[in-house]
Amino acid sequence: MGSGYFWRGFSLLNEPGVRRYVVIPLLINTVLFATLIYLGAERFDALLDGLIPDWLDWLRWLLWPVFAILALFVIFFLFSWVGNLVAAPFNSLLSEAIHAKLMGRARDENAGWLEFARDIAVNIIPSLLSELHKLLYFLVRAIPLGLLLFIPGINVVAPFLWLAFSAWMLAVEYTDYPMGNHGLSFSEQRKHLRERRTMNFGFGAMALLATMVPGLNFLVIPTAVAGATVMWVEQYPNA
Repeated sequence: MGSGYFWRGFSLLNEPGVRRYVVIPLLINTVLFATLIYLGAERFDALLDGLIPDWLDWLRWLLWPVFAILALFVIFFLFSWVGNLVAAPFNSLLSEAIHAKLMGRARDENAGWLEFARDIAVNIIPSLLSELHKLLYFLVRAIPLGLLLFIPGINVVAPFLWLAFSAWMLAVEYTDYPMGNHGLSFSEQRKHLRERRTMNFGFGAMALLATMVPGLNFLVIPTAVAGATVMWVEQYPNA
């Protein structure tokens, strides 16, 4: 059931009063990662020039696909972390806009840019503090999980545990926005997540799957924020 909320969020991204909270962080992240990919490719090419003698130039065609695969993994992890950090101030406002629309109080998309910039500025510090809470929550659990990779026998199941943990972390990440907007502390948020563990895990699993799809991964953040807000309104009406 939780997975369906992810796609319901996608259907709301182009609604009036919502678009600007999607487009601006999306443009920032697209420019950021396009720049990183360009610089990475340029540096890698220069590295190959320095390491590979002319008579082994044919190796370049073998190493470039390896670089492309590694780049996909790097983009996956960097986009999840840096993308959420950059978008955090926008995500709180996006969640507010989605919530207002669901409650029949759609926000005015024609509101001035000065007001919009002020709202973003006000949200920067609280959003970054919230991201810090989630980062600490992640590290406390990720470090022991990482150690499992080095234990013979257990390391066979460690990748599956990592996938499950990643799905749960995405649920923690995105439900924070609607819950935080309603004044819930991080500990209270986790309590609500545990009450509907299966639903929230399904939501996070769908977000994780979408994050692995090139192109679609750029829309995961706003889609998941919107979907988490719909889930909050429908599944936690009395919270």
